[in-house]
Amino acid sequence: MRFDLITIFPEFFAGPLDHGILRRARETGLVEVQVQDLRVFTKDRHRSVDDRPFGGGEGMVLKPEPLFEAVEAMLQQSFGSAEQPAVRDPKTAVVLMSAAGKLFQQETARRYAELDRIVFLCGRYEGVDERVAEYLATEEISIGDFVLSGGELPAMLVIDAVTRLIPGALGNEASSQNESFSARLASSRDSFQTGAQHAAPLAVNITRMTNEDRRFPEVTNHLLLDFPHYTRPADFRGWKVPEVLIGGHHAEVANWRRAAALEKTQRNRPDLLLR
Repeated sequence: MRFDLITIFPEFFAGPLDHGILRRARETGLVEVQVQDLRVFTKDRHRSVDDRPFGGGEGMVLKPEPLFEAVEAMLQQSFGSAEQPAVRDPKTAVVLMSAAGKLFQQETARRYAELDRIVFLCGRYEGVDERVAEYLATEEISIGDFVLSGGELPAMLVIDAVTRLIPGALGNEASSQNESFSARLASSRDSFQTGAQHAAPLAVNITRMTNEDRRFPEVTNHLLLDFPHYTRPADFRGWKVPEVLIGGHHAEVANWRRAAALEKTQRNRPDLLLR
């Protein structure tokens, strides 16, 4: 997998790329990351990458010319014109990081992990010329309903999320399968066969389950947040680890974790259960 980052602040990426999973993935050749200074593709003596918006208004807008030329140089292809649109490589994405884009989610990360190459366009100022979004980028992506100063930090978040899903990037491949937005609810009566009585500290939805009816409510195939994690000491300032987690009964632990993940999802991200 190759990631290309087009930015006016190439030095921004010196730190984030040199730590943890990303560093190891780069060192082992699982991913390649190239950072390109957008100003290299300017033609005036001031190396201008932005200009005032047509129609007036505050702020500056990134111009289309250097962005198109930067991507075309990296991919070694022309992105055509209005008369002759470009032919796209389905294994390559050109992603514009923008507060106006579609929300980045775990399913997006999984889709990106199947690609060969992703080029990130890191916006700045008031944004980029709309022709970049329409005719150069394959997708316009946002990481949340808030505004940042530029697309560099969002691009790094996406790279981190995608890299984790590349086989070999994690020490334990199960780590990417058993975390938030990966687990899904079960629909059978066998989902919570035992251990529900240990869920007393959790929400009433869990404690209501009886021996006669331990099935989960009729909501299936929804993403869940990760279940709560505990480690030593088992008793910290009087706050104790749930007994089920130290009892050694794997089936009860599995059921408790699924129930706890559901409760946490209902509390923190109920919107996931409505999709």
